[in-house]
Amino acid sequence: MKKHRKAEIKRKTKETDILLKMDLDGSGKHSIKTGIPFFDHMLSLLSHHSHIDLSIKAKGDIGVDAHHTVEDVGICLGDGIRQALGESKGIQRYGMGLIPMDETLASVTLDLSMRPCLVYHMKLKRSKIGTFDLELVEEFMRALANHAKMTLHINLLYGRNSHHMVESVFKGLGRALRESVSLDERAIGVPSTKGVL
Repeated sequence: MKKHRKAEIKRKTKETDILLKMDLDGSGKHSIKTGIPFFDHMLSLLSHHSHIDLSIKAKGDIGVDAHHTVEDVGICLGDGIRQALGESKGIQRYGMGLIPMDETLASVTLDLSMRPCLVYHMKLKRSKIGTFDLELVEEFMRALANHAKMTLHINLLYGRNSHHMVESVFKGLGRALRESVSLDERAIGVPSTKGVL
């Protein structure tokens, strides 16, 4: 029976208090409570499509705005992925999600390379969905890429509906993570000719 790759991350600042638990070898079970309904919905989609079990309890200064909470959840998720991967032995390393949602098509490609980089091409039709400021999607992705130490390319190829656009990106991220953290039975050691990531 294989050992599950799990992580628990706690982060407490003057602005946020977050507890995140994850299991890379889960089935996509999730319990997400950030106090930001649209963000909770997107994180639930990410968990479901990645098959990563994810529990997040976050309290933040959302009376000011959602920026600190969204960014700090990205930090915790990135730290959790990095912690759960350990030495990254046997992982696929690369992952891609190409996701259609009605009129929208989004591509998310990543490399768990230990080289943090975000390339973000996503022009949305609106600035907000409900009360959620859509510029925070980029802040979340940047925090995630930096703390998971991944190269992350997000390209919104086309679309009209901003909700569909953001949703397809989070689903694409889930699919890309699912592929990249998967274990390859044929792999020996870390997935790099250098012998180290």
